[in-house]
Amino acid sequence: MMSAGFIAGVVASTILSATSLLYATLGELFGERAGIVNLGLEGIMLIGAATGFAVTALTGNPYAGLAAAALAGTAVNLIFAYLVVERRANQLAAGLCLMFFGLGLSALIGRPFVGTLITGLPLLHGAGRPGAADRLLSYDILVYLAVPMALVLWWLLFRTRWGLVLRAVGESPTAAFAAGHRPAMAQYQALALAGLLGGIAGAHLSVALTRTWAEGMTAGRGFIAIALVIFARWNPLWAIAGALLFGGAEALQLQLQAAGADVSPFLMNMIPYLLTFLVLIVWGLNRKSAAPAALGRTYFGVE
Repeated sequence: MMSAGFIAGVVASTILSATSLLYATLGELFGERAGIVNLGLEGIMLIGAATGFAVTALTGNPYAGLAAAALAGTAVNLIFAYLVVERRANQLAAGLCLMFFGLGLSALIGRPFVGTLITGLPLLHGAGRPGAADRLLSYDILVYLAVPMALVLWWLLFRTRWGLVLRAVGESPTAAFAAGHRPAMAQYQALALAGLLGGIAGAHLSVALTRTWAEGMTAGRGFIAIALVIFARWNPLWAIAGALLFGGAEALQLQLQAAGADVSPFLMNMIPYLLTFLVLIVWGLNRKSAAPAALGRTYFGVE
């Protein structure tokens, strides 16, 4: 029979695991709403994780590390934006190049800090109660801001003129240009936001969750975030559910391993990814697609 401590551990781990994934999913969602698919999200997260950890270790200030990670993610994604928007490079190829670039650059940045421990983002104690209640309400600031961030981004996307222009560019950049808008500007803005959120997502892993650095520590979360954009049907509110689903699967297998469950650890490590795969299959049975019509297509019109 499951104890209260086990259940509290699963819930707390779910929320922590889902946080970085939600930030990354929201960022990719905005880029795709502007018609750009970025397979390099994994690389952006790694650069954010390495930069955030390095700056935190050097300054002793986790908020400085978080800001540095956000700036690094934005800068790297703007390079990707230049390639696919200005130079009209193939989006999939450019994204894969960005992923490998992120793998190499993050390893270079993080190499001097392997084995280093940092204080990291402080926990905000919401209740001050002992035991499981305190564990369920004690998180860092990024956790508490994750859902409000999703709500704000939903409002920006569906309730503002800027969001309307962004969605119009993702559906038909030619029509958006004919209406007097600049598709390139909207795509640059969306990708800058995507890079910022991707950098924050990576920094949450190294500066708040593990508080240490290891090469490839994102472990495929960037690709899971891309898949969850499809699950969320390009809606920030559904992204919350998707992030919690994956985070819950990951937390459950970690807690089962910690409890000494008599199951192969390799099999349990597959659970989050297998679950995401199955959810996408079921979700894909609905033939009505919500994907932006111009997603992945290169716009050759006048800027």
